[in-house]
Amino acid sequence: MTLVGFVGLGNMGGPMAANLVKAGHKVRGYDTSSGSLEQAAGTGVEACTSLAEAIEGADTIFTMLPAGKAVRTVYQGTGGVFAAAAAGALLIDCSTIDVATARIVADGAERAGLDLLDAPVSGGVGGAEAGTLTFMVGGPADAFDRARPLLSTMGRTIVHAGPAGAGQAAKICNNMVLGVSMIAVCEAFALADRLGLDRQKLFDIASQSSGQCWSLTNYCPVPGPVPDSPANRDYAPGFTAEMMLKDLRLAQDASNASGAATPMGAEAAALYGLYCNGGNQQQDFSAIFKMLAANHKDKAR
Repeated sequence: MTLVGFVGLGNMGGPMAANLVKAGHKVRGYDTSSGSLEQAAGTGVEACTSLAEAIEGADTIFTMLPAGKAVRTVYQGTGGVFAAAAAGALLIDCSTIDVATARIVADGAERAGLDLLDAPVSGGVGGAEAGTLTFMVGGPADAFDRARPLLSTMGRTIVHAGPAGAGQAAKICNNMVLGVSMIAVCEAFALADRLGLDRQKLFDIASQSSGQCWSLTNYCPVPGPVPDSPANRDYAPGFTAEMMLKDLRLAQDASNASGAATPMGAEAAALYGLYCNGGNQQQDFSAIFKMLAANHKDKAR
């Protein structure tokens, strides 16, 4: 049994911590939201009233936080993880943040004599609840080996992507592909509607042809073809449009900093920005179909 401190018990962190409890580990958790703390306590997580209480004496400390600024504060701030973690504790940040911050925080951990991994995840809330997440991990190989048994209780695919920051790089590149491909699939269905092509027929053909992709076959953005997709739940989120926009903007920040040309990624970020600005932040990211289909109708008039 490992003593785990878990900071950030929201939509993703809560079920991840619950799976650690199910695997037999003692988990002490902290979140600034009393509702998240209460919900986590119902899954067997020991709810703590402070970060220091949650991580005191912990063998491994997980964080799942909303942005790079929060990660810097939690790790580097007064009374933060670097100051309060036990000697030899393994630190694993599962937040999705910018690569530069991940590397800065990793340097701080090294100076504090601690190992830190950046380990963002893919799979959404459903994957967190089912324990089927994909972990993209950056950091020292020996620290990755130490982390793997715990990560395996929460995920099905665990990949060591490279040194510090590589996990974040992998995450934003992957999600740029996802955002672009979802828009392409949505546009195809919107066009099919205008041309009078049955949606199920398009799905049956494209899912077995060169148009096949995850956004189509696993997460189809129109009701019907994929029963478990959010489109069949009035676009209740598995992964919100707001979170997709965040990841696309992180990819654009990295693109600009590195001099990479990502015009499709930039266009996807712009379209998701429009969708979120319309008050749709909390809908599933596949619900952008509704905006794109409406644009098709407007152009047809």
